[in-house]
Amino acid sequence: MKKSLMSVLVLMLVLSMVLAGCGGSSDTAPAGEKTFVTVVTGGTSGPYFALGGTISNLLNEHVEGINSSVESTGASKVNCTKLGSKDAEIAFAMNNVVSFAYTGTESFKDSGKIENLRGIASMYPNFCQVITLEGTGIKEISDLKGKRVGVGAPGSGVEVDARNILKIHGITYDDINEDFLSYAESVEQLKNGTVDAAFLTSGLPNAAIMDLATTHDVKIVPIRKEMADKLHEEIPHYGSEMIPAGTYDNEEDVETVAVKSILITRDDLSEELVYNITKTIFENLDALVGTHNAAKKISLDTVRDGMPVPLHPGAEKYFNELGK
Repeated sequence: MKKSLMSVLVLMLVLSMVLAGCGGSSDTAPAGEKTFVTVVTGGTSGPYFALGGTISNLLNEHVEGINSSVESTGASKVNCTKLGSKDAEIAFAMNNVVSFAYTGTESFKDSGKIENLRGIASMYPNFCQVITLEGTGIKEISDLKGKRVGVGAPGSGVEVDARNILKIHGITYDDINEDFLSYAESVEQLKNGTVDAAFLTSGLPNAAIMDLATTHDVKIVPIRKEMADKLHEEIPHYGSEMIPAGTYDNEEDVETVAVKSILITRDDLSEELVYNITKTIFENLDALVGTHNAAKKISLDTVRDGMPVPLHPGAEKYFNELGK
């Protein structure tokens, strides 16, 4: 009798422990489980990587049940592909490249549409920066003909921008000696004199260019407004912008073009998860601004601007609650 009573008590104790474990609340996953959220970014010297690291830390700190990490990649095209193959959950990308991925055009013509892409928010302008050094003789985009030019990492939005900007000026890769380089590689080869100019598209300022400007006389090659307007007519995601004086010791504003940096995800992530991700990001914008100046341009008033894919229902829910 005592043994039977003891067995019942032990069984009840075990059952109560199991029920207690199952009773824990989580926004994203059953108790005891973790939802893994990989944030794919860009090169380690660019704003994407810095801001992605901050977002990953914020999610780990504020969203119960999430285990987030950040990954450096070749940026926009690679990131869209990773979402398409479900190898990432959140990605930074340029809105023009996301548009190409979603519609299966331009750089995604051969690989086809990636239709599971969904928006979280438009973030900030990404400035197309064409840089060279004093003494190269390069003053305009037309001067790049016959030069050695870093055109961005393979599969990056920078490389897409390079081709589009060159094309609008009547230049193709047949007219230059192109080299597919990341931000850091472009700067290193400018220092070594192995390239004459480089395309870098990012928020302002770009850390790699700032580093270069500490030891070399950096020149920003302008993209004139008439050419920016012509590019906008062909690809509306581009708009005319100015790189402000003093950004890289430049004495005057420099004409250029910009696209939007956006944050995207997959359509199969739950509404609750993406709602919590979006909420965490926008309730902690100060942390992003403290990470990189580009984040100063992030605003609830512009979260839908230039978004080429449907917003994820979780992000839509959050912005609707705020009347945005």
